[in-house]
Amino acid sequence: MPGTPETNARKLAGALLALTACTPPAPQDDDALRFAVARFQHETCTFCPGGDTEVEDWLQYSEPLSGEDLLSSGSYVGGFVTRAREFGDVELVPLTSPVGVFGGSSRSWNTRETFDHFLDVMIAELRDRMPVDGVYLALHGAMAVRDVPRPEAEIARRFREVVGPGVPIAGTFDLHGNEDGEFLEHADFAFVTKRYPHYDAYIQGERAARALRLASLGEYEATTATRKPGIITATVLQWTGQSPSMDIMERARRWEAREDDAYVSVFYGYPWSDVPDVGATVHVMTNGDQALADMIADDMDDFMWRVREDFAVGGYPGPEEAARIVAAAVASGETPVAVGDHSDRPGDATHIMGAFEAAGIGSVLYGTITSPATLEALAAAGAQPGDPFDMEIGGFTPSGGVPRRVTGTVEYFGEGFGYDAIAVVSFGDGNVVFITPAYEQVLYPDNFRIGPIDPGDYDVFVVKSRVHFRRGFDETGYARSIVVVEAPEPFVGTTFLDALPYEHVNLDGMYPYGVPARRR
Repeated sequence: MPGTPETNARKLAGALLALTACTPPAPQDDDALRFAVARFQHETCTFCPGGDTEVEDWLQYSEPLSGEDLLSSGSYVGGFVTRAREFGDVELVPLTSPVGVFGGSSRSWNTRETFDHFLDVMIAELRDRMPVDGVYLALHGAMAVRDVPRPEAEIARRFREVVGPGVPIAGTFDLHGNEDGEFLEHADFAFVTKRYPHYDAYIQGERAARALRLASLGEYEATTATRKPGIITATVLQWTGQSPSMDIMERARRWEAREDDAYVSVFYGYPWSDVPDVGATVHVMTNGDQALADMIADDMDDFMWRVREDFAVGGYPGPEEAARIVAAAVASGETPVAVGDHSDRPGDATHIMGAFEAAGIGSVLYGTITSPATLEALAAAGAQPGDPFDMEIGGFTPSGGVPRRVTGTVEYFGEGFGYDAIAVVSFGDGNVVFITPAYEQVLYPDNFRIGPIDPGDYDVFVVKSRVHFRRGFDETGYARSIVVVEAPEPFVGTTFLDALPYEHVNLDGMYPYGVPARRR
């Protein structure tokens, strides 16, 4: 995209200066490129219970961040800020942004009022701080908002209205994003993580900074192509440590290595959002070469369709079969065993706990079970470590099974995992359960070092996670055995996507439940 008149003038001035001096001085503030920075990220489970997500849910963890607090918030933003500042000719313009919503990806639809509330603040600040030479948006891609079919595209459209057609806009995304071509109708770049777990969020932020600077200087004309392969898949099948998921991302990286200034982004999609652009998407960006962009997009689209069966179809043992697998691993000394309760979005499921207790499996750390009513009762009783515990936990949603009675001892009651109150209860044959007020995905064994708990004391860890737990339990070599478990019924979160009551998605046009019209 050509630069604005202001940036082109600065570029010309810099070139003239270079003719008169071997080492031009560092740019002054008046010469700096001004990049607006905003963040608005939510992975929305529209099928999850608990009601719509309101403004106060976004404020329960933290007030919106502004100024240097936003710029130092890490992850995608951290990569962008670090790289932009290293260039030496970029001034950052942070816009007040919300960070984190109570319940995370187990929260349902954002209301339109919630979406507009935070976006209006950003847009108002942007208007006050114009002009800018570029816009960086740290997004997710799977936000769902009532009456806003494509929230990230709407964010880009609102920013485009303010900055005009000559200012480049770059976004970074999680590979679980649901996108189609509309975002790139208003923005120039979309950079998506290529690894799940997402080790490369920081790197995608760095790439966005580089591309935005080149475009703002008129050295990159973003030319894009989008393809929708027509595939929908449960997120547990998207682990990039296995084929064909790893092969898809490697193919994208190979194109980027072969073609100068080509960017290839692949969204795997997030099926728990009932939105019209759900499913896999390919975004390609080239420097003014539409034919190349289309060729790469077609190749990626064709490759994903060829490997669709292995990518989108899979199965896992249920709780009883998983209990047999885990018991055998313990008996043969293949411990620790990490068990991923992949389908439990609300976090209250007790299926695995019941099956493991029935099988006589001990030395199990269950982390965590969502049970806010239990925590409220403990708080009302003034619970202290050492107190006896005899209460039901979890099982309060249809996918959670039944409440599970636990009789044991309170080992800890207080702050934990960012919540004001959690509980840790020991029970049975050397078992312990962490009780939280909302869904919690624990990624590392050391995260369980709360109160008197030493993770080294347990043979089995049961965590509410699909893939992210592999960071600390699998890819570090900590766990000798990994078992991913399916729920006993096709509730929200399972691989049985056709059991979900979609209203905005037609599964008949998506593999493995149907075939896209263009492929028939």
